[in-house]
Amino acid sequence: MIIIGEKLNGSIPSCARAIAARDEGYVKDMAKRQAGAGADFLDIHAAVKEDELGALKWMIEAAQSVAEAPIAIDSPDIRAIIGVMPFCARPGLLNSVSLEGGKIDVAFPVLAKPENRGWGAIALLNGEASIPRTAAERMEVFGRIMAKARQYGIEDSRIYIDPLVEMLCAADDGEGALTLLETVRQVRAANPSVHIAGAVSNVSYNLPARRLVNQALAVLAVGAGMDCAILDPLCGDLRGAMLAAEAIMGLDDYCAEYTSAYRAGIFAK
Repeated sequence: MIIIGEKLNGSIPSCARAIAARDEGYVKDMAKRQAGAGADFLDIHAAVKEDELGALKWMIEAAQSVAEAPIAIDSPDIRAIIGVMPFCARPGLLNSVSLEGGKIDVAFPVLAKPENRGWGAIALLNGEASIPRTAAERMEVFGRIMAKARQYGIEDSRIYIDPLVEMLCAADDGEGALTLLETVRQVRAANPSVHIAGAVSNVSYNLPARRLVNQALAVLAVGAGMDCAILDPLCGDLRGAMLAAEAIMGLDDYCAEYTSAYRAGIFAK
């Protein structure tokens, strides 16, 4: 399982305060703790209205001074993402691209450049104007995204499909989560080479005991074929549940990853 640490995000109040105060210690501490907990990428999202490029650059440089995990540059503005790529010490992820506003046609030519071959992109399965409500509609978007990737010569393994994790409490009878899981299954069946990256924490907004909902979704999504998650890597129970699910699914030979994580104290004993 590829883990993208979500904690350096300006939509989190404590992180927003740190960004506003340019509290480098906060960013360094959170980067170091997430990398130490096994995050493969550090998502960095400034969530500011003014000088986003400056805020992203400052956060990236602070995080990289203490952690080697590559950066997932997170912004709704694809040009801001591209603008700070040169400040990343190693190839990471563009978070995110989509068919909306022609973002893919801005991002994919950049990814196609020889010097950027190590970079990947998280690609959202939303359409030009809205979130598709059915798995079939999301798969139609998936097909269009992959056609664009082939047009620009971008390998499937560099694409991280975001199947769109929505708030559970906003859908009748869990319809949103069921659509998500069916989308994951269909994407995995259609293309074993792409990554499937879900923002696990989205499912539990406005619900009590969020950790339980996150764990449940993570286990079900692993079973459906998700191999990458945007989450809090410091939540040991969540990591443990996902590792256990992978072992049960036969994705962890002799439970080696599960037992190694246990011995390293990644999740509670």
